[in-house]
Amino acid sequence: MAHVQLHLTFPEHLVREPMVYRVGHDFGLQTNIRRANVDEHTAWFIIDVEGDEAEIERAVAWLAGEGVRIDRIPTGR
Repeated sequence: MAHVQLHLTFPEHLVREPMVYRVGHDFGLQTNIRRANVDEHTAWFIIDVEGDEAEIERAVAWLAGEGVRIDRIPTGR
């Protein structure tokens, strides 16, 4: 099982969309929100993601394709 920590920055048009939920549901991954800041116009999350490495990569590619900025955070794991 792979583990990554991601910093996700959402554009305004995605602030109200359940993107973190979809990462877990659509890709069969476990997500844990570590920190977040959400307002009407901007949002960012730091999340832990665990699961199959190929599915994590598919989820990251999907998020990027939707317009989410993704930065990987080194975890030391």
